[in-house]
Amino acid sequence: PSVSPGPRRRCAAPLRPARGGPAALRLRGEEARAAGSSPGGTGPAMAAALEPAEAEPCPEPPAHRLSVAELDRELDSRSELIDDKEFDIPQVDTPPTLESILNETDDEEESFILEDPFLLNIDNTDTHSYDTSSVASSDSGDRTHLKRKKKLPDSLSLHGSVIRLSLLKGISAQIVSAADKVDAGLPTAIAASNLIAVGTSHGLALIFDQNQALRLCLGSTAVGAQYGAISALSINNDCSRLLCGFAKGQITMWDLASGKLLRSITDAHPPGTAILHIKFTDDPTLAICNDSGGSVFELSFKRVMGVRTCESRCLFSGSKGEVCCIEPLHAKVDLRDHPITQYSLLAMASLTKILIIGLKPSLKVWMTFPYGRMDPSSVPLLAWHFVAVQNSVNPMLAFCRGDVVYFLLVKRDDSGAIHVTKQRQLHLHYDLINFTWINSRTVVLLDSVEKLHVIDRQTQEELETIEISEVQLVYNSSHFKSLATGGNVSEALALVGEKACYQSISSCGGQVFYLGTKSVHVLTLRSWRERVDHLLKQERLTDALALAWSFYEGKAKAVVGLTGDTSKRKAVIADRMVEILLHYTDRTLKKCPDQGKIQVMEQHFQDVVPVIVDYCLLLQRMDLLFNQIYDKMSENSVAKGIFLECLEPYILSDKLMGITAQVMKDLLLHFQDKNRLENLEACIVHMDITSLDIQQVVLLCWENRLYDAMIYVYNSGMNDFISPMEKLFKVIAPPLNAGKSLTDEQVVMGNKLLVYISCCLAGRAYPLGDIPEDLVPLVKNQVFEFLIRLHSAEGSVDEEVYPYVRTLLHFDTREFLNVLALTFEDFKNDKQAVEYQQRIVDILLKVMVENSDFTPSQVGCLFTFLARQLAKPNNTLFVNRTLFDQASIPECVLEFLCSPDDDSRHSERQQVLLELLQAGGIVQFEESRLIQMAEKAEFYQICEFMYERQLRYDKIISCYLRDPLRK
Repeated sequence: PSVSPGPRRRCAAPLRPARGGPAALRLRGEEARAAGSSPGGTGPAMAAALEPAEAEPCPEPPAHRLSVAELDRELDSRSELIDDKEFDIPQVDTPPTLESILNETDDEEESFILEDPFLLNIDNTDTHSYDTSSVASSDSGDRTHLKRKKKLPDSLSLHGSVIRLSLLKGISAQIVSAADKVDAGLPTAIAASNLIAVGTSHGLALIFDQNQALRLCLGSTAVGAQYGAISALSINNDCSRLLCGFAKGQITMWDLASGKLLRSITDAHPPGTAILHIKFTDDPTLAICNDSGGSVFELSFKRVMGVRTCESRCLFSGSKGEVCCIEPLHAKVDLRDHPITQYSLLAMASLTKILIIGLKPSLKVWMTFPYGRMDPSSVPLLAWHFVAVQNSVNPMLAFCRGDVVYFLLVKRDDSGAIHVTKQRQLHLHYDLINFTWINSRTVVLLDSVEKLHVIDRQTQEELETIEISEVQLVYNSSHFKSLATGGNVSEALALVGEKACYQSISSCGGQVFYLGTKSVHVLTLRSWRERVDHLLKQERLTDALALAWSFYEGKAKAVVGLTGDTSKRKAVIADRMVEILLHYTDRTLKKCPDQGKIQVMEQHFQDVVPVIVDYCLLLQRMDLLFNQIYDKMSENSVAKGIFLECLEPYILSDKLMGITAQVMKDLLLHFQDKNRLENLEACIVHMDITSLDIQQVVLLCWENRLYDAMIYVYNSGMNDFISPMEKLFKVIAPPLNAGKSLTDEQVVMGNKLLVYISCCLAGRAYPLGDIPEDLVPLVKNQVFEFLIRLHSAEGSVDEEVYPYVRTLLHFDTREFLNVLALTFEDFKNDKQAVEYQQRIVDILLKVMVENSDFTPSQVGCLFTFLARQLAKPNNTLFVNRTLFDQASIPECVLEFLCSPDDDSRHSERQQVLLELLQAGGIVQFEESRLIQMAEKAEFYQICEFMYERQLRYDKIISCYLRDPLRK
């Protein structure tokens, strides 16, 4: 059969003026029936016959329309990269004609399956059988053979309620009233724009404005008896014209301003088939219709010498696979100049493939795409939307049949050719019967069991799911089966029609309208504030704060109602979060259990206070936290205590450093009362010292032995690095000088003193952090000068020289020398520091070598320390060599370590001498004398060390045999 271009039919439309004029008359009884029997259409007269319920305004569509540039900016942060290699439909020199396409043999065995790396991660599959709960459709077909994928996790708690489904009470009441009073019949189709049109089973079209007031009732029951039910509706861009398709194949055009019938088209397509779809294009003189024979026709409207005509051209014949879904590309006003709009693109979905064709400047096929294997009862779906990708705005076509949605990006190149690229695909665990774009990022899907799924297109995340079975959705099954004309359709089309609801769902301005058997519902995206408030009404305050913070960070999905630049948006959200935090505080105090165990009350506040603190910190509103909120919490003693305790982890993690003086005072008293002094100390050393009463804290710390906190307060509060050492020396020096053992508490103090000195000399703050850079040289000098003082400030007459060095050496010789060794590492390029290094080494030698109070182990540690320093390259230290090798005085290190007087420390002295030699001290000794003294002292390991250097292996074996430690 000839399919492209098809025959042109001309029909002159009889101009029948609507009776009754534009004025709305209130008719009752016989007048209404008389109006209903008028063959030409009644316009407002029949509308007046209805007594509508009090109308409530229809939700306004968003007033703000984004320009191309604004849309680019809006989606810039979320722009997606397209991998052209991932999927690219091959270009051909000569595109195929529609006729050649339809003459192709469809081979399902070789059908092309899209694959994509952006698929949802589905773990496994199972099988379900779904039936519709709609009153309008009782037979859902068998689904048991379909493979189902694992459900995605519910994210309602993360995103809140994203959508609102509202009953349009005014329109719904008038639909029911029309059925009762003027025999309009049940609703069958809906089209939404600035006006809302509802078609009925008796051939009437009810026109409502945005206030849900009935403006027109077009047609009559007499015409309905002749043409059948309205099966499809379409409103043009400026809301001046309405096209009605009928179950018996006729098409009418109405003037929506006057209510006049402009055209009655009876020969646009073959007789005996129902109109399944009728769509205006962006050209007001061009429309597309699709009938139950599966054919698609272009309708061209003209007016010649005052006579309105319609020319019909067949674009697609249903003889080679019926088309059951058509979707022309519509562009908003600000996108009408987009270069791709000049082609007047049309997407068509047949039972075996989809096509994208251009109607202008001449008919041309731009893409064909065959389906893979799928359930024959699944409904083909098409939907266009302009999106920003790679910083340019282009139309995207979403198409699906079954449980997979494909997104195709359509672009025009510089040569004028159209390129279609698959961007991604979405695998679902349910079959779809409707797909609607809410905006470029958010889509709404309706599955075969009448559940709505809100999906973020870019992340493929399911934001919300709701049931709409109460809508009692109208299905178009009877028109797909063409029951009004004898049911002369293919079995395949009739099977698809079981779930077809194309004409029951219409979208406009970010709203989706759902037509039920007795009602109309509208779905809208909630604004960001409504979503937060919705959670507040459910008393889910923590979720409300989390959602508000996601808006603040710009991570929320399906965001509506936030305008202005980033700082302005954040300010608006922050103000709302402050209101919620104050409300949360009041509610927590109000709902505190009045009776019961104290643990119950404490747990009540422990569940809330960290949340409040978290968001005050995130918003950087310490003034709110420590003034308004703390004042409220202080009214309840339990709440106050929990509040103060909850601050601890934030202080320890340095998230909260500045606290008001009053809160700090209360914190100190609370922790002291609770005997949680270690916790208090840990907090103090993390805090900004300016908020503390220094004298109070120092006294508290010293009385309770909180030495870390005391040192921190002296250092940070007064830049005093010497007083802490003086206080600690006063405690540990007397017992050490008297030769007494230290208590555990004194040992702790001594260890802290060593660590503190080490930190100061290394430029580190104690117990954590760093000393300010400008203070580091001063602190090092002060600490060194303090350590090498000849006498203490309060020393007695008989005090030995260098009391601080002497005390540290007696306390822990090895660790003190380790502190000095680490400090010397940083002195390589500092001239003054090198002088300090020489000076303190001289003091060490004077204190230890000329004093008999130290054990061989302690003296050995000193000489090991010295040997290591002397063995370093670029050494600048000077040490008298006679200290290492003279044999006449007991303070000689070699004589000292090799003395056989103290057998109980034999192993210790040998080990010290061995470490000294291994550290490089061997160069300070005469080898023969060293071996002689080692043999005399029975230091066999020393002998082994020396013999190995001399390669005297026989002697080494002798040492092995004689060494008792090896037996």
